[in-house]
Amino acid sequence: MTETAGTTADTTGALHVRKITTFVEEIAAEGGRPVEPVARVAVVAAVIDNPWHGQGFVDDLSGGIDAVASDLGALLAPRVVAALGATVEAYGKAAIVGLEGEVEHGSALIHTLKFGDHFRTAASATTLLPAVEKRAPAGTSFDIPLKHITDATIRSHHQSVEVQVADAPHAGEILVALAAAAQGRPQQRLAALATEQ
Repeated sequence: MTETAGTTADTTGALHVRKITTFVEEIAAEGGRPVEPVARVAVVAAVIDNPWHGQGFVDDLSGGIDAVASDLGALLAPRVVAALGATVEAYGKAAIVGLEGEVEHGSALIHTLKFGDHFRTAASATTLLPAVEKRAPAGTSFDIPLKHITDATIRSHHQSVEVQVADAPHAGEILVALAAAAQGRPQQRLAALATEQ
């Protein structure tokens, strides 16, 4: 795990990043047999100020989306691809909102093309990014779902990766993460979906 602290901003100063954490998992054996090549998954998570924190109920979230989402996607997408160090075959995203925010705040940032298209471009992907979002205290673990980058029906690539950042999100923060895998599940051996149709 690596961390970068004190990263700030886009040109408007709207994106305030407290820290960036990178996880890389390599699975060398599964089911008592070696995994060759080693299965690799990377996650990059940014802990940011919630742009709507302290404003009460905000009817129109577009101001925060415009100020933060694209810059956040541009920050995370190249980092997760670089951390993976291989061609991305499966991907996913997450938004964990601190206890003084709303789940909708996290959804607003990650369920927009302004955010997701940065990852789709970096991964040469075409499918929708599977996601998890919830409100939770710091240190909560969560599972990011992943699916194939060009065909969400490819069952070998349906998988998840568990993530936890011990001190995030604070009550007024949002933890936003991208996950990338270089392959499907280790030792996957389910028949193609077409065999059941």
